[in-house]
Amino acid sequence: MVTRLGKIRFGLFAGVLFLCACFFFLLPVSVFGATQLPRSQLIQGGIYYGQVTPGSKVIYHNKNVRVSGKGYFVLGFGRDVGLVQTYTIVKSSGEKQTVTLRLLPQKYQIQYVKGVAKKYVSPPESIWQRIQRENRQVSIARMHDTSFDSVFNGFGWPVAGPVTGVYGSQRYFNGEPRRPHYGLDIAAKTGTDVHATADGIVRLSNSALYFSGGTIIIDHGYGLSSSYLHLSKVFVKKGQKLKQGDVIGQVGATGRVTGAHLDWRFNWFDQRLDPVALMGKEGRKAINKRLVVR
Repeated sequence: MVTRLGKIRFGLFAGVLFLCACFFFLLPVSVFGATQLPRSQLIQGGIYYGQVTPGSKVIYHNKNVRVSGKGYFVLGFGRDVGLVQTYTIVKSSGEKQTVTLRLLPQKYQIQYVKGVAKKYVSPPESIWQRIQRENRQVSIARMHDTSFDSVFNGFGWPVAGPVTGVYGSQRYFNGEPRRPHYGLDIAAKTGTDVHATADGIVRLSNSALYFSGGTIIIDHGYGLSSSYLHLSKVFVKKGQKLKQGDVIGQVGATGRVTGAHLDWRFNWFDQRLDPVALMGKEGRKAINKRLVVR
């Protein structure tokens, strides 16, 4: 026969167990060493976050893709990439599986930019060696393949302000056609602080590139890098480790520009990605309102 005291003790014990269980399930996922992958953006200029059985290999365009110990990996798609992409999973047993991804097309705008200095529209021959040298430096900075896992933790806005230029738009400088724009332009006053979009390591820091002026490139791991162009001041050095939100420089109007703004870009190796796609819902909200709120 259960006494009243026994019932009370049992009730208290059950209550403690319930509270412990609630605490356990409410703990952040990171406490247990797991990370929920961000949502893939299967569009031109987008990014794919994949997961395979740990120990498996991933092959994309005949090249091995870095896979984390948890089986996570990243693929990036350029502006004009085909709408059907495939990759191959090679399991530890040797078994192969082909995965097909179907991307949505993007519609790109045409943007006419007036008032660009002639030396930036048609640079003199004497400057081309410098431009080619700087282009090589930028390409090398974007080709690092490191195991930093910040690529899986999401990204933050580097600065707030009106959106004045979007990814993929065909540009005409003073009426002359030039390459598409591969970044997101965010207008802000010269001297406004610019923040690192995610943890990483600085791969390029230069205050005076010909076209992009003050420029920083940050490696976030697995081939993904972010770039910050036209800065008035550069506060970081090559090889410096950064945390998300660190101030890395200030907005400016250096290089080929017509006014102060930040040109913010993403690359997966040599593939140029759309920053809006990497920001997911927040990115689409910013484009719809033509305003970045940080």
